[in-house]
Amino acid sequence: MTDIGFLIGDVARLLRRRFDERARLIGVTRQQWRLLVMLNRCEGLNQGALAERLEVEPISLCRMVDRLEEAGHVERRRDPADRRAWRLFLTDRSRPLIEQLARIADAVMEQALTGISAEAHAALAAVLTDVRANLATPFVQDAAHG
Repeated sequence: MTDIGFLIGDVARLLRRRFDERARLIGVTRQQWRLLVMLNRCEGLNQGALAERLEVEPISLCRMVDRLEEAGHVERRRDPADRRAWRLFLTDRSRPLIEQLARIADAVMEQALTGISAEAHAALAAVLTDVRANLATPFVQDAAHG
């Protein structure tokens, strides 16, 4: 059973590596891509909420946002409800970059799935969806087993 966990970890590591190799050619890190994609889905998040969703420390997120803002891809706007907070928005300049990164991700997945039938691909997606659902349930320690 543990071999499956290692295999999933290896596949995830290789997917990240292949994506990073290609994204680096256009000057973007995977973390920056994740930030841009999350903002594309949930534009207007404050920095704290975005850090939580990306599972990074707020100071690390702040540095990423600084770099993306300097490059003209993200803009900070004051939160009208909390003058201490900033809300994050994509710029028009970021949209073509997000599309380019999506094409890179698609190409990496195409490479990963080369030679795998549509049926096997669908079965893999279904199994991984079930695994994710199983793990999405928070761990509750049994009081009897401390």
